Amino acid sequence: MKGVAVLGATGSVGVSTLDVLARHPERFRIVALAARSNAEQLAEQCLQHRPALAALADPAAARVLRVRLRAAGCPTEVLEGPEALEILARDPRAEIVMAAISGAAGLPSTLAAAASGKRLLLANKESAVMAGPLLMAAVRAGGATLIPIDSEHNAIFQCLPADARPGEAPRGVRRVLLTASGGPFLAWSSEAIAKASPEQACAHPRWKMGRKISVDSATLMNKGLECIEAAVLFGLHPDQIGVVVHPQSLVHSLVEYEDGSLLAQLGSPDMRTPIAQALGWPERIGSGVEFLDLIQAARLDFQAPDPERFPCLRLAAEAARSGGLAPLWLNAADEEAVAAFLDKRLNFGDIPAVIESVMNSFKGGDMADLSSVLAADAEARACARQIIAGPLAERQGAR
Repeated sequence: MKGVAVLGATGSVGVSTLDVLARHPERFRIVALAARSNAEQLAEQCLQHRPALAALADPAAARVLRVRLRAAGCPTEVLEGPEALEILARDPRAEIVMAAISGAAGLPSTLAAAASGKRLLLANKESAVMAGPLLMAAVRAGGATLIPIDSEHNAIFQCLPADARPGEAPRGVRRVLLTASGGPFLAWSSEAIAKASPEQACAHPRWKMGRKISVDSATLMNKGLECIEAAVLFGLHPDQIGVVVHPQSLVHSLVEYEDGSLLAQLGSPDMRTPIAQALGWPERIGSGVEFLDLIQAARLDFQAPDPERFPCLRLAAEAARSGGLAPLWLNAADEEAVAAFLDKRLNFGDIPAVIESVMNSFKGGDMADLSSVLAADAEARACARQIIAGPLAERQGAR
């Protein structure tokens, strides 16, 4: 029986992970659960699964959780603060760590799990985007096993040779193709997209996701970040990674080999499939997912993405080719712009404008260690906030 820590337990990936784990009590025991600030939901999860440890990055929320569990007679020990997530990631009772804390906040605990030699189930793409070289170095130094959880990267993982190693170009692979649903605005005009509301941007036609990643899917920045992540995880040059729009979301990615073979992984659009694959690896275990009926699906459509209507793809490709800290600045600018949009301080059509302005201010720099990464992230965010509060705010006021 393997011990599992779920970081980001209250998010969509975390909830799906707990669903899969609950189907296999003979294989797994849940030893730790963590989240940022959702004390109520984490309390319910702790009462159901009785982990040894729980943590909330928000100290005030952790105090609420501690009182709630004590009143219910639950013996789970509650830790608090951002450093608590790293403690859970390193805990020797957890052989498997699901890294599903979204955004830059998930980076330190993801690196801690890698350095501790865990089986790291990577759902926090920002760790690879912000600090890919540091993550790969931690995986190698700690002897960790890294299995990607994003449906696209997990599909690639499943289609690679069995001896493929994280961060190293796999033998015989010519390129990989990431599939994109196209998001809610696939058929919208540029003018309509520019005026989209947060509610419209979060109404994904295929996947149930958090609000930030739903907006990234609507701008296609999510796919741009996934291209950067794929280059890091699979040791590929950015030019070896392509994107194809596939509205049905049944083909999750494809790997093209030098001999002309094109391998694809197909399945219903449900995150429990890659989660179960990663938990059970190298075996296969049940996920609770509805099996894909190709006859009922009837057709699979593919088309090229439109860079004019979705400029975030271009911005991500430019950052990937620049390398170094450029992807970090891209990610920070995107997080700040999306947050402003969700707060209704920024129009949807201005999200790419913020990101491009931030990238134009990027002066380079070295990625020496975690502290240098966090310092660069703070600098990029300050730049983005200044742009949002300055010229773009004036533009919006004039509309």
